[in-house]
Amino acid sequence: MTSLLGERAPAQAREHAVRARVAELEARFGDPTDPANPVGYTALLEADRAAVPFAAGEALLDDFRIADEYVPHALGGRLDGMDTLVRIMRPVFRRDVGLAMGHGMTTFMAASDVWTAGSSRQRHWLAGLLRDGGKAAIAQHETAHSNDFVRSQVTARRNGDGYLISGGKPMVNNLERAGALVLFCRTDPAPGSGSHSVLLLEPGQLTGARAAVTARRTPVGLRGCRFAGVEFDDCPVPGSALLGPEGSGITTALRSFQISRTVIAATAVAALDTSLRTAVRFDRERSGGWQTGGRDGGRTGAALTSAFVNLLLYDALAVVATRALHLLPAETSVYSAALKYLLPRVLTETMYDLSIVLGSGLYTREGTLGIFQKHVRDVPVLSLGHAGTVACQATVIPQMPRLARSSWFVEDEAPAGLFRLHGDLPPLRTERLSLACGRDSLSATMLAVAAGIDGAGPVERALRTLADGLVGELRDVRRRVLALEAAGAAGTARPARFALMDRYALLLAAAAVLGLWDQARYGPDPFLADPSWAAAALHRIARRLGTRVADLPAECETRIRHEVQLRFSTQISYDLYSTPIPG
Repeated sequence: MTSLLGERAPAQAREHAVRARVAELEARFGDPTDPANPVGYTALLEADRAAVPFAAGEALLDDFRIADEYVPHALGGRLDGMDTLVRIMRPVFRRDVGLAMGHGMTTFMAASDVWTAGSSRQRHWLAGLLRDGGKAAIAQHETAHSNDFVRSQVTARRNGDGYLISGGKPMVNNLERAGALVLFCRTDPAPGSGSHSVLLLEPGQLTGARAAVTARRTPVGLRGCRFAGVEFDDCPVPGSALLGPEGSGITTALRSFQISRTVIAATAVAALDTSLRTAVRFDRERSGGWQTGGRDGGRTGAALTSAFVNLLLYDALAVVATRALHLLPAETSVYSAALKYLLPRVLTETMYDLSIVLGSGLYTREGTLGIFQKHVRDVPVLSLGHAGTVACQATVIPQMPRLARSSWFVEDEAPAGLFRLHGDLPPLRTERLSLACGRDSLSATMLAVAAGIDGAGPVERALRTLADGLVGELRDVRRRVLALEAAGAAGTARPARFALMDRYALLLAAAAVLGLWDQARYGPDPFLADPSWAAAALHRIARRLGTRVADLPAECETRIRHEVQLRFSTQISYDLYSTPIPG
């Protein structure tokens, strides 16, 4: 017993520290709906209309020393796990996606490459820069080639002990105020995996006549972010700028994508949280809430419930993918891609559900409702680029035949720690992140949990039936993947592969829901322990898969509707962490 308590103590101390930092950040931001709050919705929407960075929000984050959250403990920062970073950043995303990306996550994306492939000197230099309040930028986007980053228009050729850089990047966030620039470029004209490299540059040291910042751009979404381009003309840089071995750029990028796409997609839940909260507030102010039994009460209640279930099933996969970075790094490429792939779909469906509640209020750009419109414009930007839908499909589809042959219905289930919201995690080992390993233990968890669902109540029976049906769906996906592989790479088979990948991503979300519910059913959170939310999430997934399923028991929807209103009244976040929030 003493040994067990000793093992739990560090995990409890870590959890206490994370909650304290989240609570402090929430308190500093305060009630976002208060018009007098200098960092509330009124002020940030004014900055958005002016298409300028949200200065008051940036000052708050600087005072909080948010950059320490991006720097690993070993380098003097506070980053002890990607789950911690997600939880710290959700209060920022809950207010303003543009602030979160422009002030912080762009820097983190650049830093991820350095933590992944940099030398000790480079890591310590960047850590010092960030901890002193500096920012970093990353130049990977290839807008001329649909963000296919391996078709880089920037080249770096050897010149003595250094390189001469030529070409341009038209869209780089924070370029003008970055103290470090991570530049993806071609170092070998020959095609292949060794054709590209990454350079870590100090923009202030680049020769002015050889490196010029081009016109600043204002996008439709993330209007407060500062995008600009850069053009190089045989710009000399030292050989010490090379990040990792020459030719390792593609491997570095694909590994760091697993980290950045997971963290950003997981933090996006907070924007959906705000959108749901905005719709609940609007409904209460308009009619007293659906519990009053007004003319549209049933339709409104169903829309709010549907949005909440959408958020929960997506957050389940977000939690699992984030923890997999530490616990199952070899398998993370599939889980992170599936999470990012589902983001635009979940966003679209959730916003549609909430538009039923808001009606014409959906288009309001001012006041409390204005934040909904802003999130509608900002969040889709997160699903673009070389970590977007096509890139996610390209990551998962080639792995599916091997998974079907050697993993599905064969692999042991994932460790229980993958599904514990507050469990401790081992250090992140970026060198263990694999581009493809042929293993998927998350889907094995779906089989194990489905076989062990007990209880004779109507909700438990519904959950058991839904889980069994989804196991059958996975079996069908496996059969079809193997059949396509046996048929060869015929052109007519390609659309089928995309459809199968879509089904597989949804089944991974179902497995995450079941794993989290299984770990939570004997835990302290009565809502997560209740099978109602898991049954509703699986019901939603089954219907998306086109499966005919019976209606859920009435008590299931009642329980979830009650939770929607309870969390609003008690000022608790709508995600799985149930965090106290102001406003």
